[in-house]
Amino acid sequence: MTEIGIGIVGGGYMGKAHSVAMAAVGAVFDTRLRPRLEMICASTPVSAESYRQAFGFARATADWRELVSDPKVEAIVIATPQSHHREIAEAAFTRCKPVFCEKPMGANLADARSMVAAAASSGAVNMVGYNYIRTPASQFARQMIAAGEIGTITWFRGEHTEDFYADPQAPATWRTTGRANGTMGDLAPHMINAALALVGPITSVVAEIETVHGTRPGGTVSNDDQAQMMCRFDNGAMGQLHFSRIATGRKMGYAYEITGTKGAIRFDQEDQNALWLYRADGPEATRGYVKILTGPAHPDYKSFCLGPGHGTGYQDQIIIEARDFLQAIDTGQSIWPSFRDGLAVLEVVEAAWASSDAKRWQAVGKA
Repeated sequence: MTEIGIGIVGGGYMGKAHSVAMAAVGAVFDTRLRPRLEMICASTPVSAESYRQAFGFARATADWRELVSDPKVEAIVIATPQSHHREIAEAAFTRCKPVFCEKPMGANLADARSMVAAAASSGAVNMVGYNYIRTPASQFARQMIAAGEIGTITWFRGEHTEDFYADPQAPATWRTTGRANGTMGDLAPHMINAALALVGPITSVVAEIETVHGTRPGGTVSNDDQAQMMCRFDNGAMGQLHFSRIATGRKMGYAYEITGTKGAIRFDQEDQNALWLYRADGPEATRGYVKILTGPAHPDYKSFCLGPGHGTGYQDQIIIEARDFLQAIDTGQSIWPSFRDGLAVLEVVEAAWASSDAKRWQAVGKA
């Protein structure tokens, strides 16, 4: 085993998740590289020290530049708001340090393109944080699709819907200002990433993006509440996607349906340890969707639990990401999803905005 010094920029919701993951990943997956929680950065010295004590880091700082330049920090996790992603990542790449960056990669498409170029120039390992696609169920769905188990994909429906702003009287916060913090910046990237992972590249889209509640107690809303999008995949499949932060009753509505010529798959993150599979074979009278409960036979499940149906959770997805990042560092080769994969997501997001503004179909990568 070899130790590697980890620095995490950001100590909030995702900073905690990544800190816990780095503390646990060696024991869960018996990784050759074992993270050492070297330094954590937060916006003030007081909060940084509080996170250091809570999460078990050796040192704390309120200056991300100090963290990035410290020789004992050998790999960096960026868990800040996306407006800071670019400058932190590019500073790390000038020192050829591996970078794991939370989604979405940057505040806009220009940020993402610059980050990809910086990563390529440095040759450093890079990775983007799309955790939901790493559930054992979704990994198994990817395997079945790649193996042709449900035939040629003809149609995809995906959504990422939540209700944290369903109440019109919920007060305005930082989440209701700035395009990057709206639904297309916050929720949409996760399901677009899933569509790309499960079906393949998206070539064109037609979208509608809207703000439903333009004012809230405490301020005006300057970003989007919900969006709908049709798309065409490079392999010819049709697609339909929906994103919303005002979907009353939905808590973690990351869900998809995939139709193929030999079968179909359904998944809903609110029941993340189950996958529904339909096979178009056998007598018609006995055909129907079968509920598959994940267990040790499915990807990455066994490392967490030996009991089928007992299940994995949100934090486990982050631990799987940490394992992937450490493996990439160990081999010196970036693995999916790299910064280029993160850029592909934001190209679809940008095409959706261009389509919504122009009210027409928009080619992806041309916006």
